[in-house]
Amino acid sequence: MRIVQKYGGTSVGSLARIRAVAQRCMETKAEGDNELLVVVSAMAGETDRLIAMANRLLDGGEGRGDSLAGQAWVAPKRSGNASYERELSQLISTGEKVSAAMVAMAINEMGGQAVSMVGHQLGLRTDRRFTNARIQAIESERLERAFERGQIVVCAGFQGIDPEGNITTLGRGGSDTSAVALAAAVKADVCEILTDVDGVFTTDPRIVPNARKLRRIAHEEMIELASLGAKVLQIRSVEFAMKYGVALHVRSSLNRNEGTWIVAEDRDMESVVVRGVALDRNEAKVTLTDCPDVPGTVSTIFQTLGGAGIVVDMIIQNASRNERTDVTFTVPESELERAGELLRELPLLTNAGTEILTDRDICKISIVGVGMRTHAGVAAKAFAALAEEDINIQMVSTSEIKVSVVVEERYGELALRALHDAFVLDAAPK
Repeated sequence: MRIVQKYGGTSVGSLARIRAVAQRCMETKAEGDNELLVVVSAMAGETDRLIAMANRLLDGGEGRGDSLAGQAWVAPKRSGNASYERELSQLISTGEKVSAAMVAMAINEMGGQAVSMVGHQLGLRTDRRFTNARIQAIESERLERAFERGQIVVCAGFQGIDPEGNITTLGRGGSDTSAVALAAAVKADVCEILTDVDGVFTTDPRIVPNARKLRRIAHEEMIELASLGAKVLQIRSVEFAMKYGVALHVRSSLNRNEGTWIVAEDRDMESVVVRGVALDRNEAKVTLTDCPDVPGTVSTIFQTLGGAGIVVDMIIQNASRNERTDVTFTVPESELERAGELLRELPLLTNAGTEILTDRDICKISIVGVGMRTHAGVAAKAFAALAEEDINIQMVSTSEIKVSVVVEERYGELALRALHDAFVLDAAPK
């Protein structure tokens, strides 16, 4: 059996944990003489530490370069600076290299056979976007030769090389994407994502203690949950798995319990109306009052934001009144200030006297399930559950398999619990 295992930053966060990963690799290899490829992230906090240190260096600051919560990967004022982004990729790719070498060393010390490889040795080729590169091809010949020698291949995740041979990195959570892409390239039987949790839950068990671990979940459901605040998997990795038919198994690195299988949708899944509920606190709301209600207004607003790399989520435009209209939308909270600055410089809005209102004290709650396609009244049931808790809904967005609402941030956890209870997600499906 050919297996790919991916270990995250907390799993290799100390020397003791690196030894534990090495021991598990040895045991996996020995179970039926499996062929094993291991992908590792940088030690927990290391990438943030390096980015913070680089930005402090260039800003003339002092300090030890410790991890900074919410630190931007590319400093806004250097966004688009190819020279800076190239060197940043060179810098932050080192964290995964350290982890790969140390895991391989530990395996060899325990009597196993392991070899570490980094992006260019893996033949993982990407486009030219240094800090958010996309995988284009993987040359797997060197990996196949290592398997033939009976070696465990320990790969540095998160990185590749562009057509000129420059080191590129794949963005936040890129090691997940590396693992799934490598699993597809070597035609692995399974790609195990090993984390510090037991699998994918119906919601965050830290907020809802009776949250239930899911035995399986459809690719589309997992993509939605990942985009809505669930941190178990990186979205691109699930998209890759869905596209190339990679079997994904999310499980704990701390035990051998069965985790959650992420699979292609089947007919039985439609019987479960809602699979999970997610809470996203990284949302802020922008309201533009009295915008000119003429062709091109909305286009100009969102082209301006999109051109600056600001991702817009939910959008509502009110009905026209006296040739004026209101537009409300959400952006990541970290981008709120920059979005406001850009909009205040738009002549279209300033000349019309448009008022720009912002609100950080919101959050987004979402229910997700492929069963929504075939069941009516799901949104009505969700709205009723929130009304019973006296929670006011500010915005609504729906798709075939998702209903999202924006509420005041202080009601976020209450709303999460109310929806989890309303759809009885703590009970196993029949």
